[in-house]
Amino acid sequence: MTESSGEVLYVVVSAAETAAEVGRLVTLAQDEGWIVQIVATPSALDFIDVAELERRTGRPVRTRYRKPHEPKPPRADAMIVAPATFNTINKFAQGITDTYALGVLAEAPGLGIPVVVLPFVNDALAARTPYRRSLEDLRADGVRVVLDPGDDPWGRALAELGVRPSKRR
Repeated sequence: MTESSGEVLYVVVSAAETAAEVGRLVTLAQDEGWIVQIVATPSALDFIDVAELERRTGRPVRTRYRKPHEPKPPRADAMIVAPATFNTINKFAQGITDTYALGVLAEAPGLGIPVVVLPFVNDALAARTPYRRSLEDLRADGVRVVLDPGDDPWGRALAELGVRPSKRR
């Protein structure tokens, strides 16, 4: 599918325990009118129910670059990285594109696509200087980072986009 009849939200999923709950974000986003495309890191596949997410979104979960004969996915109008792991955050900030998920993230700020990052990082890793620098670098690129999401991290990440599909057109 190369075209869509609405605006597309890429939900980029990393390998963290909370990835199993990403269906909640899908539901909230769809309720706001987004067409949701799940993009998962290869490691995240062990944390999510791929079949259920594909059923909910009506789209394949993307984990790799497409082959030349495969159709292009619709371009993202916005992206939420949730859960965002230490590894994903640091690689995103440094522009490392060794997975499809990181490749689409690396391009987003340069294309003007709004990106929200919802970190799920333990305290020991969050205290590390490289992580703190990565958050600063992402913010400098216009990426919104939600460090204290409260009781509803999925709703907070969606709200942090600051736009809804109907308000963007």
